Amino acid sequence: YQAEDLQRKPMVLIHGAGGEGLSWPSQLRRLAGYRVFAPDLPGHGKSRGSGLQRVPAYGQALENWISALELPRFFLVGHSLGGAIALWFALQHPELLSGLVLISTGAQLPVNLSLIENLASPDSYPAAVDDICRWSFSPETPSRIVDSVRKQILSIRSSVLEADFRACDAYDLSSRLGELSVPSLVLVGEEDKMTPVRFAEELSEGIPGAELQVVKGAGHMLPLERSDEVAEILRSYFERVLGA
Repeated sequence: YQAEDLQRKPMVLIHGAGGEGLSWPSQLRRLAGYRVFAPDLPGHGKSRGSGLQRVPAYGQALENWISALELPRFFLVGHSLGGAIALWFALQHPELLSGLVLISTGAQLPVNLSLIENLASPDSYPAAVDDICRWSFSPETPSRIVDSVRKQILSIRSSVLEADFRACDAYDLSSRLGELSVPSLVLVGEEDKMTPVRFAEELSEGIPGAELQVVKGAGHMLPLERSDEVAEILRSYFERVLGA
């Protein structure tokens, strides 16, 4: 969005497991006043390849992509697995970032082994996706949004989603949070069952100077459930960072 307008500050959105750039709602993909980039991770959406199974591998792919774009300092926003990738990138390249936003994520993202096993089996894959969707939304989320996400996840290769969840399970940056030197905002839904509030609290307490905002009544798919609210939170936070 507005990619050629060099007067606008760049923002990069990194989607979560089984997602793609278009998983972000239009309120964020077209955030007023910003150049917005929302890539498909390898194996997702229109990007070729396979799921990479490790957060550092996704982070390296992001690093290569950013280098090819030759972006100036930008805001990096990640949701769930995308938040893990964003955190890894921020630790590797703080000099490239104006700010970091971590949504519905944590310093560790443990996954139940039975879920990974069910994702690996064609027979149990649809039921596993149903479980993921059931855990990902607050009860008041409109069914059309839940159904849309379920349809999108079922459209990708099962091996990609399995790789994403293996990447989550193998990831742990809890011992490195104190090294982060980028202005950071942590967002979480009050009813998030996939990455509960305590995960966000660990991030905000461990990252020097990080802010924490808990959105009441929202679940793991916070950007979709509360698109307008999240867009306003990001816009307000970016303005504060740029004005500091």
